[in-house]
Amino acid sequence: MDFQQIFGQLPQNQASAPGRVNLLGEHTDYNDGFVLPTAIPQSTTVQVGFSTDGQHHFYSEDLDEKVSISENNNTPSGFASYIFGCIEVLKSAPNTIPPLNLYVKSSVPMGSGLSSSAALEVAILRALRQLLNLPVNDVEIAQLAQQAEIHYAGVQCGIMDQMASSLADTEHILFLDTRTLERRVLPFPNKAEIVVIDSGVPRTLAGSGYNQRRAECEEAARLLNVKALRDITDADAVQELPEPLRHRARHVVTENNRVLEAVQEVSSSRFGELMNASHASLRDDYEVSVPALDTLVAMLQKTPGVFGARLTGAGFGGACVALVAAGEGKAIATNILEQYNQAGYSGRILVPITNFGF
Repeated sequence: MDFQQIFGQLPQNQASAPGRVNLLGEHTDYNDGFVLPTAIPQSTTVQVGFSTDGQHHFYSEDLDEKVSISENNNTPSGFASYIFGCIEVLKSAPNTIPPLNLYVKSSVPMGSGLSSSAALEVAILRALRQLLNLPVNDVEIAQLAQQAEIHYAGVQCGIMDQMASSLADTEHILFLDTRTLERRVLPFPNKAEIVVIDSGVPRTLAGSGYNQRRAECEEAARLLNVKALRDITDADAVQELPEPLRHRARHVVTENNRVLEAVQEVSSSRFGELMNASHASLRDDYEVSVPALDTLVAMLQKTPGVFGARLTGAGFGGACVALVAAGEGKAIATNILEQYNQAGYSGRILVPITNFGF
């Protein structure tokens, strides 16, 4: 059903925002560190209009679920919590937000580590900016989206996902300093493209060890007497920490260093080596991988034409990203997926998709 069938009126505005895949810089954003995401072709679209009965009404096409809430309702659960959160952070900006009808449809896979939540938040805020002529820029949209996820969806996330959804495109890599929000748009490594394969193991951030990892990093920074682990540049400096803080901090420090090396126009093969090292660090020091991800990454890393591969997103399931030789992405992804699923898993190719390429 479309917007008119659900709400009995035509939409008055709509906006979209993409998902993202992170090539390097995992679990560094909430440590004030450095990240290297890019947008993916899949996106979330939000259509919006004014409600006439004094209530907000939200509908998800993908879930076939409708939620109605009043002004004084508590935060709803599920997809509606993200929409409600975006409205509430806009109201506290402050802005006047009237009762709304809001329709969501998305091609960004949920539970794959490709920021379906950030795409939803940014699309909502873009649609409301247009509908209500709100004075917020793209960076402020990302910041509002982050606050919505923290305070209303219960995930203590960094700013990377929302900045990538708001500012990145599929043709470049976005280098972002998450402390200063300084950013640069960079080309992909020479003669390379990306492949993204979902492991088939879904994950939810709020229910995973994500918030625990963030708390561990904050405690490590406190013990090291720095504002954030970003301020440590030598991995040897974390040796004095107790476990598991030492391992958590070592990942963050080495991962930041990998990002800073990668932006120095390294070769595709070196960029791939940094991705391989990143996965090993996420698996061994940060302990956010799972057997399915390790299996998929190992298959990719052994394949001719693959420069490097790693889990992407928070881990605990989700997807893997590989940097591969230009023009070979589709063949490599198809071959790997066949091997992976023959091993008893249920993966799927997310990038490349039809009519997409760098």
